[in-house]
Amino acid sequence: MAKSKFRFGTVGTPRSAPKKPGGAVGAVIRLHELGFDSFEIGWVRSVRVKEETCVLIKEAGAEHDVALSVHAPYFINLNAEDEEWPKSRKRLMDAAHYGNLAGATDIIFHPGSYFGRPPDEVLKKAIPRLQGCVDELRAADNPAILRPETMGKSALLGTLQDALMMSKEIEGVEPCVDFSHLYARAGDGTRNSYGDWTEALKRYKKALGARALKRMHIHLSGIEYGPKGERKHLMLAESDFDLDSLLRALHDMGCGGRIVCESPIMEDDALVIQKAWRKLAGS
Repeated sequence: MAKSKFRFGTVGTPRSAPKKPGGAVGAVIRLHELGFDSFEIGWVRSVRVKEETCVLIKEAGAEHDVALSVHAPYFINLNAEDEEWPKSRKRLMDAAHYGNLAGATDIIFHPGSYFGRPPDEVLKKAIPRLQGCVDELRAADNPAILRPETMGKSALLGTLQDALMMSKEIEGVEPCVDFSHLYARAGDGTRNSYGDWTEALKRYKKALGARALKRMHIHLSGIEYGPKGERKHLMLAESDFDLDSLLRALHDMGCGGRIVCESPIMEDDALVIQKAWRKLAGS
């Protein structure tokens, strides 16, 4: 069987993971049992982990060939007021520090809010701040890639263009593309076709190069939306998100990397995505 160009897994611990050994180590073991090879550790409230635990997570990932990433705390805002920015920065840097110790190669984070300001103005503040984070990581010999996530609400910093601009300007930053968020962000059910996703991937390639398409980090789920964008994640079967069109676009554009699912039934829907991809790719 040909090796898939994508690794598959979940964002957060799968629901079927046993209580022991528990935590990220137990999640890695369970995902491996289910036939997955990617795991995004959900440190979404805070980063409270011991270095000894990080060592165990890294060992588990290596032993079971599960590629690791981290979802940093939600409360990060590259557009925060000056007095609030140090708190956001610390959350991101803690996720990157302990994530690296745990064997995570990529740190996913929500980039923040526009606060009603124009995107170009916000990016003028966000990009230097993010550059400073990368500079500090590299000075500490931390190779983690920082990945601003595309967001599902129109008030939030996180269009595909936002993520591409940050990534184009800063070496060591690349997008986390949540295609379900991009679909929901429009708020009207558009941007859900093969042509839409192919056009988006061509923009990605133009901005970051063909090689970047081979190392994408993708979030997928069903999604409920309204006029202002995302409302909540859904099971794929309950959503009108056109998964097949997206997978065909990814396949035809020669994409690869990781696809992790964050639907309410994450490992079940991850299996749906994995099976659909393998059927399409003939692997």
